[in-house]
Amino acid sequence: MAKTRTGPEEYSRPLRRVLVGLLVLFLLAIFVLWRIDSPRVERFRAALVDRVVPNLDWAMAPVTAASKMIEGFQTYAALYQQNQELRRELQQMKAWREAALQLEQKNARLLDLNQVRLDPKLTHVTGVVMADSGSPFRQSVLLNVGSRDGIRDGWATMDGIGLVGRISGVGERTSRVILLTDSNSRIPVTVQPTGQKAILSGDNSASPPLEFLEHPDVIRPGDRVVTSGDGGVFPAGLLVGQVALGTDKRLRVRLSADYERLEFLRVLRSHEIQPIEDPGTLLAVTPTLPQPDVTDPGSQQTTPDEGQPTPNIVDGSPEVPSD
Repeated sequence: MAKTRTGPEEYSRPLRRVLVGLLVLFLLAIFVLWRIDSPRVERFRAALVDRVVPNLDWAMAPVTAASKMIEGFQTYAALYQQNQELRRELQQMKAWREAALQLEQKNARLLDLNQVRLDPKLTHVTGVVMADSGSPFRQSVLLNVGSRDGIRDGWATMDGIGLVGRISGVGERTSRVILLTDSNSRIPVTVQPTGQKAILSGDNSASPPLEFLEHPDVIRPGDRVVTSGDGGVFPAGLLVGQVALGTDKRLRVRLSADYERLEFLRVLRSHEIQPIEDPGTLLAVTPTLPQPDVTDPGSQQTTPDEGQPTPNIVDGSPEVPSD
């Protein structure tokens, strides 16, 4: 005989139908209960709600969480859009801030140029830095003032705080300034308060060394360095910087001028120096000849006769007067 096999589907289908029918009847009863307009039914609905609804917090938790997620997503979208707008405004503010900083720096430079106290006999011409050399072997800048403005070779230039360099080439409308850091720069300086004199020699570094110091042991880091005025090239007393001890154990100068932001330079008109036309008149000394020792009979020195011209010595060699 053949055996009949019953699967789980034969029991699940009728059970599913019964459950669906019961659920429909339950929902229909609730619908009818909520639609009946009667005081007794209203009190029954109120009592049912009071008893059932507080106990359904666990069932409402997913719905509440989903609603909070939706609200959070909407808030996030609004924040993202607001963030993008703030980013655009921040970029604009950065541009305005950069422009304000540049104007502030220019204003500070101009104020420094007006506040520096120099020799009242020194007048100046202020020029704008147009370009630099861009070479590691030659450090110089180009100014927009030239011979038409009365600029001459050798005049000192400052940035309002410290010495920057000197004029080393003049055109009609432009002039070139060789910086103190250039390897061709040599200027006489004085270290204060000791009064030691030295030569500031550029070596293409930010802190040029001091050379030819007579007593380097008395120099201390932090001492003030100014121009000495020797040779009449630079006026005396111009601030150069402060003494610092370099990594190579050499005494160097930390320059006061801000070489990273050279925008305006003041060209100092030096005092007029009377040119030397006759080099022979630079030194004409009448020497005093030693008197002969009367106790030494072998002495052959004689005094010059009275009325005879005394020879002038120029550059260490006697000049014999012509007959």
